[in-house]
Amino acid sequence: MSHQGTVIIADNVLYKGYVMSDYNKHKQRTAVRNLREYIANITNDTNLETEILEVGDGLAISKVN
Repeated sequence: MSHQGTVIIADNVLYKGYVMSDYNKHKQRTAVRNLREYIANITNDTNLETEILEVGDGLAISKVN
């Protein structure tokens, strides 16, 4: 739904490291599951060029091809 060249920036995608960890507290499970799904979608989408920076709580930068 975005035009070619659009840049999408998503902050806090690693959520205190929980997204990369096997252990997640019960109250964070839904957020972690949704963030993992988002990361899978943006990294597997052939129309997007995506980089995830592991700074702070994580930053995902995607560009629409």
